[in-house]
Amino acid sequence: MQILERLKQKPIIWFLLKAGFYFLIIMILIYMYEYSGVNNSGFIYNEF
Repeated sequence: MQILERLKQKPIIWFLLKAGFYFLIIMILIYMYEYSGVNNSGFIYNEF
């Protein structure tokens, strides 16, 4: 707990850590979305 108290005393470092954490979560979500292959299906009327 001592580390968190020290980080909260320095708002710039705390902000950068939170921003990096949220950026990492967004990148993981984008990777999972791309990996799931949602956009890999063809257009439904291509064969007509």
